[in-house]
Amino acid sequence: MRWPTGAEVRQKPISGGAMLYDASRAGNAEATWFDPKWWSGRARVRQSQEGRGGVCFIDGEGRRLVLRHYHRGGWIARLAADTYRWQGEARTRSFVEWHMLHLMRRAGLPVPVPIAASYRRTGRYGYCADLLTEQIPDAQSLATLLRAGSVPLTHWIALGRCLRRFHDDGVFHADLNAHNVLFGEATEVWLVDFDRSRLRKPGLWCDDNLVRLRRSIEKITAPLPPVHFSDADWDSLLRGYFAAVAPATAA
Repeated sequence: MRWPTGAEVRQKPISGGAMLYDASRAGNAEATWFDPKWWSGRARVRQSQEGRGGVCFIDGEGRRLVLRHYHRGGWIARLAADTYRWQGEARTRSFVEWHMLHLMRRAGLPVPVPIAASYRRTGRYGYCADLLTEQIPDAQSLATLLRAGSVPLTHWIALGRCLRRFHDDGVFHADLNAHNVLFGEATEVWLVDFDRSRLRKPGLWCDDNLVRLRRSIEKITAPLPPVHFSDADWDSLLRGYFAAVAPATAA
């Protein structure tokens, strides 16, 4: 797929690969930006407690960033934890996700701001990848909120409206789960982690997306008291999803 780009999108070679970056936000971006050890001497670096690992939150030098090293999931992770099969630069996980984020930001969807992406070849047939985005300030995942107690119905309605916007724009989130839904101030909703996501014509996959999210929520709340998640919560999400919503612009 040929991604639409602007003058701010730049690319340059790095040792063993290449990096892509937004010159309007990171004109001085270098390969060292993808190394947590480099940041540890310049900013506060903390590891995420959610997901597969490989995610660092960076606070310092006037920036609040998220650095993610791509890791495999499932049984194949035991064979190649962070190495992917080389299929050409345009199909690297980091470049595809960076372009997806860039495109969605231009469409006004609430996703993280993409800063830079990189890949490095590992042998003849493999590569490793990294992605750098801006942090979403004061955000908590739906998973965190569910474990803490009941989530307000207004949050569920806002989430339904948010998901509908993505689906109407043909954005298929390949891993829509409670960890990848963030709530910011008030009922502001964001989606994160668009690895393997792509653009599709709206169809039955939209329903499958919602089913996947519900399974994730039920897995988290199964051992918890019923107050943490109920049918009324899900009905509120669906009410927001099927309501007519005027488009909004991401911050």
